[in-house]
Amino acid sequence: MTGPGAIWLNGDLVAPEEAVVSVFDHGFMVGDGVFETVKVMGGRPFALRRHIERLHRSAQGLGLAVPLGDARLRAAVDEVVAAAGLDLARLRITLTAGVTPLGSRRSEGEPTLVIAAGPLVPWAPDTSAVTVPWPRNERSALAGVKMTSYAENVVALAEARKVGASEAIQPNTAGNLCEGTGSNVFVVHDGELVTPPLLSGCLAGVTRALVLELLPEADEANIPMPALAEADEVLLTSTTRDVQPLRMLDGRPLPGVDGPVARRAMAAIAELQARDLDP
Repeated sequence: MTGPGAIWLNGDLVAPEEAVVSVFDHGFMVGDGVFETVKVMGGRPFALRRHIERLHRSAQGLGLAVPLGDARLRAAVDEVVAAAGLDLARLRITLTAGVTPLGSRRSEGEPTLVIAAGPLVPWAPDTSAVTVPWPRNERSALAGVKMTSYAENVVALAEARKVGASEAIQPNTAGNLCEGTGSNVFVVHDGELVTPPLLSGCLAGVTRALVLELLPEADEANIPMPALAEADEVLLTSTTRDVQPLRMLDGRPLPGVDGPVARRAMAAIAELQARDLDP
């Protein structure tokens, strides 16, 4: 996202230069907020129903409430998409606890809700990744919540960028595969396509769920981190990546877009997007 094309802030469309949030907002001070990223295709949001449902789940996990009904939230998204005027865009919905006193305690004030859209630069067909040693805590009270607190992700991704990779893959505290900093991970071994279960601590990715629904061979299972070194294919899934196979992991070559399972998964998502923008 090179710059916001349109912004909706607490009920109104505003110019980017007028979109301001208080320095006392709890999302700014302590990361007390949740968010969703939605892909806009052909000027329409993809899988918005699923993203709104996950926004509610994440908000509930933090003890927040989405201040708009779903119909009004959809209308606000439509306003932003229309104002942005972009065929392909990244749209982000951010909800925070709003203005609060200094410290961790919340006030009884109104939450902050922001919807912003800007250009989306498409990902390359395949990419490279590295594993990092810092685990996700699958027993955390906030495991699986899509929080605005992304500092751990920033640090892990910075390590990946140092070696020219676009993603860092993390274990959980049990030593099993969890997720990437902004993606879910699927592993192919002997033709079987497997992704960690939600109990691993990974995010319940929208694209992850679609791949599990669309491909009969896809399943959930715990994957020990060492198994990645023996994988025939490794696929990343996310809202903006769709399905992006790895051509290299920790310096080991992988098939990338030439992998047979990767081709099936990529085709399945593309066919779904062509026939149904809100599956």
